[in-house]
Amino acid sequence: MVPRETQILDAAIEVLGTRGTRHLTHRAVDAEAGLPLGSTSNRFRTREALLAGVLGRVLEREIETWGRLAGVALPLAPDGFATAVAALVRELAGSGRVLTLARYAIFVEAATQPALQRQIAEALERLTAWATPIVAALGSTDPARHLRMLLSLIDGMLANQLANPDPAFDPHAAISALLRGILSP
Repeated sequence: MVPRETQILDAAIEVLGTRGTRHLTHRAVDAEAGLPLGSTSNRFRTREALLAGVLGRVLEREIETWGRLAGVALPLAPDGFATAVAALVRELAGSGRVLTLARYAIFVEAATQPALQRQIAEALERLTAWATPIVAALGSTDPARHLRMLLSLIDGMLANQLANPDPAFDPHAAISALLRGILSP
């Protein structure tokens, strides 16, 4: 991705994550990026093209975040894995809050846009290909299904924390309980 596109898309993420989808306009992104009017529309002609670009950038940044989990010596024992995933979830709800809110905003848009749905499905396939062997190494007898359960738990915890922030938020216990349940013989 060229630097100007990255600048535009990061500004669009900021608009989405701080102001919501109603405020995502080419003009608002230009202002957020500190670029001349028309810069965003020159790169992303339609709102749909801008949303697709933003989704791609959100996924790219989230993959970088998940990549830090891969930097941990994997595979871990279940409790070590729960600790690493809990740290990731805390990051996505804390310093990554704007990025996560932007992802949720795009997911709402995807409910009515098949092109965004396809983009999300492709990203989920990549995440599944990467993470399923890790869940299998933890001892799962059905790693693909168990990964989906873990991702659903993560999304639910993030949605709740973003909508109703709890200063004492600690996802570790829920992640550990899920792992104990799915990894029990």
